Order: sequence, then structure tokens, then C-alpha cells
Amino acid sequence: MTTVLIADDHAVVRSGLRQFLASTTDLKITAEACNGQDVLQQIGPSKCDILLLDINLPDLNGLEVLKRAKRLRPDLPVLVFSMFSEDEFAVHALNAGASGYLNKDSPPAQILQALRTVASGARYLSPALAEKLLSGNLGRGKALPHETLSPRENEVMLALSRGIALTRIAQQLNLSVKTISTYRTRVLEKLNLNSNADITRYVLEHKLDT
Repeated sequence: MTTVLIADDHAVVRSGLRQFLASTTDLKITAEACNGQDVLQQIGPSKCDILLLDINLPDLNGLEVLKRAKRLRPDLPVLVFSMFSEDEFAVHALNAGASGYLNKDSPPAQILQALRTVASGARYLSPALAEKLLSGNLGRGKALPHETLSPRENEVMLALSRGIALTRIAQQLNLSVKTISTYRTRVLEKLNLNSNADITRYVLEHKLDT
């Protein structure tokens, strides 16, 4: 039996999928999450074999949840299940480590095929998405500004968004204040922002922090 953790903030979606998969003999939803933090707390090795992840979560950006989940469990297959079109987010999700991307309006047989495909260790692409990728008609997806940040720049961005002073950030990261100031400048440049208040607003808008 392949166990599935479903992450979606709509109870009706979780309930519908749970009932749907209950009719199969090889797939079972054994855990549910309604937000990003709940997902990250539930993906221990014994908790699930597949993560079925909506990218529109209330607390964290779903793509950020995907990246964190893959850091915690690199071997965990993640199938993104979203209302957004493949043209908008599929490439971003696949580049972030997703094993597949599926629209919520997909027919039941396609949902089962996608889950079974990623459970086997393979990647799942819908016929339409595969055709677009092969023909070159699907854009590679423009990176969001924060995706260009280095891990250290990302740390500094989050710290600044929480209102932490440069001297305190320097102490926490065991770096000089001058170095932190340099990282701050890089963050502002890469995000095309002007102040710490802008950084806070950006982080909140993109749900990059809890």
C-alpha cells in the first residue's frame, strides 16, 4: 500500500480525494495538512510515501514548501496538484524538485496514473505538458526574484524581514556587520527593492516565512 500525505487548505478537496482513493487497493491517504508548516511537520520517513501538494497554501508559498520538503526528504516524491495551469507553474515546480504536476480538473484516471507513476520513482507529465515541452511551446518559466538569491542571501533577507538589526544578524551568523551589510545590498538589488520595509512586504506577499 502506497501512503499519501495530501496538503490542501480546502477540506472538501481533501475529503473528496480521500474517498476517491479509498476505492483503490494500492493507494491510501494516511495524513492531511492544511498549510505549509503542517506539511513540513508531517513528512517524516514513516509518515508517507508520496506528498500530494497544492501550491496555493495560506501560510507559505507552495513552491517554498516543496523546496523545504525536498531538503528534509530528498527521496520523497512530490506531485503538485494545483488549480493553476501548467503553463504558469509546471516548470517552476519541476525545477524545484517535483516529480510531477497535475491540474485539479484532471480526470480521475489521470490522477491515479500520476500517483502511481511518481510512486514508482518516475516523473509524471500530462500528455499535454509533455507535448508542449517536446515541441518547445512551453516557456521555461522566468525565475522569481527571490529564487536568484544564494542560501546566505536568503537567510539575511528573512532576518531583515523579521526586523532583526544588522548587528544581531551578524552575531547569529558569525559574520561581520560589514559582510551582512553587503548581503543586504545584494538582496535589495536582486529583488529590486529600496528598504527593509520593502523586503518585509516582499516576504509576506510571497509567503516565504512563517
